[in-house]
Order: sequence, then structure tokens, then C-alpha cells
Amino acid sequence: MKQPARAPQDKKPAAKTQRKTRDESNAEARDRKRDKKHRGNASGSRANPVTVNKKSGESAVSKDPRIGSKKPIALGPVTADAQPAKKVAKVAKPVEEKKVLLSPEEELAKLENDERLDTLLDRLEKGETLSAEDQAWLDQTLDRIDVLMEELGIALDDGAEDEQAEEDMYRLLKGGQ
Repeated sequence: MKQPARAPQDKKPAAKTQRKTRDESNAEARDRKRDKKHRGNASGSRANPVTVNKKSGESAVSKDPRIGSKKPIALGPVTADAQPAKKVAKVAKPVEEKKVLLSPEEELAKLENDERLDTLLDRLEKGETLSAEDQAWLDQTLDRIDVLMEELGIALDDGAEDEQAEEDMYRLLKGGQ
């Protein structure tokens, strides 16, 4: 078999496209970057919007292109003249009980009839140990009872032993059993 004849050699192949030099490609890249950098709105365009001519009927009420509400809000405490647009539901604070000032006799009677005090004194008489919180409350209450008794002039036997005085106090607090 015969092979096909080759193209004649007298014609030169088409000239290759010449590659860009490094400087040319860098210059093009800089131009692209500069064009890309200047995209978007001009500086200050939000503060000074460009007005576009519209129909004559709508020109009187032009919409502000800036985003956000222009409604004024109260920054300080609200007065009776300016009511807020929405009423915020207030969280109810637990009402603290106001301490009623009792006379020393009433306070002493109240402490003597306190159930917690009675139960803690019963536990002490049985020999149980109290928690730190209960012991602190008991000591504070007994100290207050001592102060009230001194104010009222009620005195336990000073000459008796300390144990006897404590038992008398317990008996007096329990209602004289």
C-alpha cells in the first residue's frame, strides 16, 4: 500500500501567536484589579442619595433609599405626653413583705409561738445535731428573745446554773410545760 503524499514543503505553517510578555500580563492584571476595585456605590451615597427624576405625581413623596425606620424613639424615661408605640409586658417582681414593726411584747409572743423554733428545740432536747443553717437560725432567734426579754424586764434566775437557765428558757418558750 502506498502512503498518502505529504503536503508540499514549500508552504510554511501559519505563524504561532506570540505569547505576552510578563510585563504585559502584569499590566493587564493591574487594570482588571483597578476596575474591580471601583465597583459599587460612590462614597457617601447613603448620606447624600442621588435623586432620580420620576413622574411629577410621585416626586412630592420621594422614598428615602436608605434602609431603616425614620420613626423617632424615646431614649429616656417615657413621659405622659409621649407614649411608646408598643407596650412591653413588665415582669412582675416578687413583692417583698414589709417588716411590720411590732411592739416588744408582740414580737416576743410571736417568737414563742413559732413552730420552727419549737421543732428545733425538741430536736435539741432529743440530742440530735442540727444543720449549720438551722443552728444559725436558732442562735439568732434565741439571741433576739434574750434582747426582748431584757427590754421587757423579764429575767431568768441569774444565780442558777447555765443548764438550769437554758431549761427554764426552753420551758418558757414552749409555753410553760
